[in-house]
Amino acid sequence: MTVTETPAPSAPPNPTGAPDGSRLAAHDLRLGYDGRVVVDGVTLELSTARTTAVVGPNGCGKSTLLRGLGRLLRPRGGTVLLDGDEIGSLPTREVARRLGLLPQQPVLPDGVTLLELVERGRHPHHGLFRTWTRVDEAAVAEALERTDLVELAGVAVDSLSGGQRQRVWLAMVLAQQTSVLLLDEPTSFLDIAHQLDVLDLVRTLRDDGTTVVMVLHDLGMAARYADHLVAMRDGRVVAEGTPHEVVTPEVVEEVFGVSALVVADPETGTPVVLPRRRVS
Repeated sequence: MTVTETPAPSAPPNPTGAPDGSRLAAHDLRLGYDGRVVVDGVTLELSTARTTAVVGPNGCGKSTLLRGLGRLLRPRGGTVLLDGDEIGSLPTREVARRLGLLPQQPVLPDGVTLLELVERGRHPHHGLFRTWTRVDEAAVAEALERTDLVELAGVAVDSLSGGQRQRVWLAMVLAQQTSVLLLDEPTSFLDIAHQLDVLDLVRTLRDDGTTVVMVLHDLGMAARYADHLVAMRDGRVVAEGTPHEVVTPEVVEEVFGVSALVVADPETGTPVVLPRRRVS
């Protein structure tokens, strides 16, 4: 990719310039497919610079909720607000400048290299005639560095392992440099070392002012890395709050149908679930 000689100004940490408060919100949100309602009446306030983990059993509506929050799925009822604006009323490019989404099964273009895919994360920042700038180059380089992919930049993505591909998609979303990130199972296919790398990166992004919403299956990891938990069952929110408020034996049984002990992590003090038996 050819870089222009005229440097562009650095992108601000908060490109929307929105005030503190609820950067992303859903009000009485209903989502579904064909004749089936999957998410029914969900209301959430997802505040600036906070990490929210959405947890719950398979099929409870977690991924559908993220698709609705990211405008990939039109609501059947209710609204989604991004920085106070109804997300459906915003131009697509404007949404992509503010919000990045890593879906559960992204579609891989044929024959693309790792670097080319990550560079696509900069497309929302380009107008019809804007050329590649040093800001774009720096954003891509930082995304590759943060996901430990620098040495694989020229490799075809379809030749990579599932875990490596997952990190490539994450790097592409990071290259967008948005103030909101929606991550659907970002640790899928990753070994434990790279799971920790990704979740540590999420924590760093949160500390830098990014609002992160992620779907996780591991309750211990969710409690350890999220500030705010949302527990779902059958398309509804059963409980939300801090990890200590949500990860309790009562909520685990109601949401997952499992009797469990909840103990404190000896290092972090966050709750850890020890399943005992299935009760439903």
